[in-house]
Amino acid sequence: MRAPFDWANCEAVDRATLCFIVRGGEILLIRKKRGLGAGKINGPGGRIEAGESAVAAAVREVQEEVRVTPFGLEMKGELFFRFVDGYSIHCAVFFAGGCQGEPGETDEAVPLWYALDAIPYSEMWADDRLWLPGALEGKTFAAYFEFDGENLLHGEFVWGPERFFIR
Repeated sequence: MRAPFDWANCEAVDRATLCFIVRGGEILLIRKKRGLGAGKINGPGGRIEAGESAVAAAVREVQEEVRVTPFGLEMKGELFFRFVDGYSIHCAVFFAGGCQGEPGETDEAVPLWYALDAIPYSEMWADDRLWLPGALEGKTFAAYFEFDGENLLHGEFVWGPERFFIR
């Protein structure tokens, strides 16, 4: 049996964002066309570039992936992912109250609107079903997950952290 991972001393290889646009009882998700999680449904997002704030990265990634500009962004949580191959990601999770424009398909993603009570968790990463429902209820969180490829090995999360590490 493997020893528990020391999350407190984890330095992520990459910093990233996710941005979930919620309006009128629906949530904007994407089907990723390439990269980590290709084929899965998730929120738009991606890596934070050097010198870029997390919120600026979230807006840029949504614009690049689905051609809309989110507004009213609020950080709801942080995700820490570790993969057994050594890769790790520290991800800031934002929710937006709407967007300017109509989503369009790009080389990176197909935009998909879903009713909040019909989110396709079976087509998403295994951790999403653990934290996304609480985040949609307005809870803040910090979550830590370990994966072997797409298989979730271990997860833990805390609701309502007082502060976030990513800015």
